[in-house]
Amino acid sequence: MQVNECPKCQSELRWSKAGYHCDFCQVEFKKLAYCPDCSKEMEKLNACGAPSYFCHDCNELKSKSRAKIEFIES
Repeated sequence: MQVNECPKCQSELRWSKAGYHCDFCQVEFKKLAYCPDCSKEMEKLNACGAPSYFCHDCNELKSKSRAKIEFIES
């Protein structure tokens, strides 16, 4: 299972209604996925419980394991 770490202090992020929250830094984060091929932001798709991503620039599905994940302060 993937652990979502705070980009500032590397502690585990907690899910909240607003996104991800770091209890130590007291900061809210949004989790974004970028295409491994063109580096554009991708749309997350959940089908049958298996998340994958769609790149509108490349016009193709990308695997979750290939996506570049980044946490941005919201």
